[in-house]
Amino acid sequence: MLEPARIQCPYCWEWLETSVDPSVPEQSYVEDCQVCCQPMIIDVHFDQDGVPQVHASAEND
Repeated sequence: MLEPARIQCPYCWEWLETSVDPSVPEQSYVEDCQVCCQPMIIDVHFDQDGVPQVHASAEND
């Protein structure tokens, strides 16, 4: 089951809702911003309590 997470777009600074897969402890993938359509790199890791730590960065950084 996917877990909800909030991220902030590094381009338009809007807050967005996304979903992360808790069955993969560390993940990195590209997702387009739902507002400005710019590609963001989403990095996810789950801490020892199973809480997702999610960070979005610009694809060209």
